Amino acid sequence: MDALVDRLDRIRGTVAPRNHNARTISALTSNPGCGRRGLMDAAGVNKGAVVGHLGYPAGFGQSRFAIARGNAFEAQVKADGAAELLQLLRERLELAIPEVAYDDLSNVGGNASREVRYARTKSLLARAAGERDDAGTLFDHPMLRLDIAGYYAYLEPDLIAFRAGGRFHVVEIKSFAVIDGQADAGKTAAAARQSAVYVLAMRELLGELGYPPETVSHDVVLVCPENFANRPTATLVDVRKQLSVLQRQLSRLTRLDDILDSLPAGLSFDLAYDADHLPTRPADELRKAVSTIDARYSPDCLGTCEMAFFCREESAGSTAALGRSVRDDLGGVESIGTVLGLARGTLTPGAGQEEIAGLLRFAHRLRTECLEGIA
Repeated sequence: MDALVDRLDRIRGTVAPRNHNARTISALTSNPGCGRRGLMDAAGVNKGAVVGHLGYPAGFGQSRFAIARGNAFEAQVKADGAAELLQLLRERLELAIPEVAYDDLSNVGGNASREVRYARTKSLLARAAGERDDAGTLFDHPMLRLDIAGYYAYLEPDLIAFRAGGRFHVVEIKSFAVIDGQADAGKTAAAARQSAVYVLAMRELLGELGYPPETVSHDVVLVCPENFANRPTATLVDVRKQLSVLQRQLSRLTRLDDILDSLPAGLSFDLAYDADHLPTRPADELRKAVSTIDARYSPDCLGTCEMAFFCREESAGSTAALGRSVRDDLGGVESIGTVLGLARGTLTPGAGQEEIAGLLRFAHRLRTECLEGIA
């Protein structure tokens, strides 16, 4: 693992690595065949800075107002040792937490390194899991980790609640509102996917200590503002389906060793910042380095990856740019030009293309007849 970390550090360059979070892992597993994203995320590369220097700035992300609102709501829920949250857990969800020990794991004695925080988190969770009494424990911003294609990605959930009965619950705090008992379906689904990442990481940590998976509940506590006030409300969200999908997708990720072994020596995404923190690396040189790693672009990437506009431009003229389902339906024909040539009969099918060529010719003939009928 140390040798892998060293290789990734050299690829990233002189800047500190960017941490993974549940959002980025959810996005990564949605496109498990993309070696480019897998490598850049593993190395902690600031993809937004890279594509900004290349002239393809990312077109998505949370607004600073949404981030500020989320931080303010989280601070409210956690104020006074998470007193408001505890009230919700006791009354609304009927979680028996008669006594509470509150542990803030955002740093350990002033040391905020991921490895130190992870070791402290593991120690405290092991102690809590072994408790035989009914004392409840809250862990604020613990540090977890997941094995992603052969390297460890460190994760930081909002909070973990330990309750009587020896089971842990992941608590996810979101600032989108629940109005008349209903929340935005898309936002709730995204929160469930992100929470499943934390549940899996927790289960792996406790599994190393000899505890079964059910020690971490598949019911996640989702805390949101209620109606149009900032008063929090809590509901249990079952993430078993999301867990199953996540585990299957993680198993399909291309291992980093396979990607690294195919790269030229000395490859780096370093932007060579000057004293004013401005990138000095020639854009053409950086573009060549990025293009060395194979990408798997699809239109879905536009909402999940900072590299999307760059990869879309790069994949112009390929069937991948039309989406995963279209590319798969075309049976591996990678060029739109080739697809059109096979459909019109101007190209001779290559080996293995006979069947798809016949389907394309039929579709082209049907389209032509329909257009002639309209005319």
